[in-house]
Amino acid sequence: MAALALVSGNLVRAEEPELARSVVAKADEVRFPRDGFQVIIDISSATPGEAADDRKFRILSKGNENTIVQTLEPASDRGQAMLMRGRDLWIFMPNISQPVRLSLAQRLTGQVANGDLARANFAGDYEPKILRTDTIDGEKMYVLELTAVDRGVTYAKVLYWVRQSNNWPHKAEFYSLSDRLLKVCRYEKYQNIGGRVRPTQLVMEDALKKGEVSTLHYSQMTPKDLPDRVFTKQYMDKLNRVD
Repeated sequence: MAALALVSGNLVRAEEPELARSVVAKADEVRFPRDGFQVIIDISSATPGEAADDRKFRILSKGNENTIVQTLEPASDRGQAMLMRGRDLWIFMPNISQPVRLSLAQRLTGQVANGDLARANFAGDYEPKILRTDTIDGEKMYVLELTAVDRGVTYAKVLYWVRQSNNWPHKAEFYSLSDRLLKVCRYEKYQNIGGRVRPTQLVMEDALKKGEVSTLHYSQMTPKDLPDRVFTKQYMDKLNRVD
């Protein structure tokens, strides 16, 4: 009997990596469509004692590997756009002839890094492991540790809470290479958008500076046919002229 239990235990342990990868992949699909789409993101960043900083972006994305982030507001930044291919990221600016290479981890606005908008591919960027299960507000959650596959991704480590019943993301904690907690993200306001129920609000809080918060609102998510030629440096000037 003990031998059978041992074998059974080994089978469970052998299946855990597959389960972890499946949970993260399905949670990615909850957040964003797998096929080409467009979405508008309004970001409001708050710092104690200062006026809120409000920005608006249009995202064009295809298959988690190709993304364009166009700045719509403020008007002074309109015409700026980021292009991501794989983990390579460039910014195109109206008055600069050549694109500038950027890091995914570099801050875009408030608590939002470039990679938070340009690349939301946890399944491709991290090796997941199930640490434990938690129960939050009556919902059973997987708690996963996501370890970066290399230094080119946005965060070195992520702790990720995902509902067991439907693979809805609940919360994420983002860590630096030195294992310092950088910020906490909550996935909120699940609504039908882009063909299924998804979180339409993300709240990102600085883990060290109390009160520094960025709130992201997602709207107007629609399928969009995006041929590969859209995601090229040569196409960016043309795309930025289209409102």
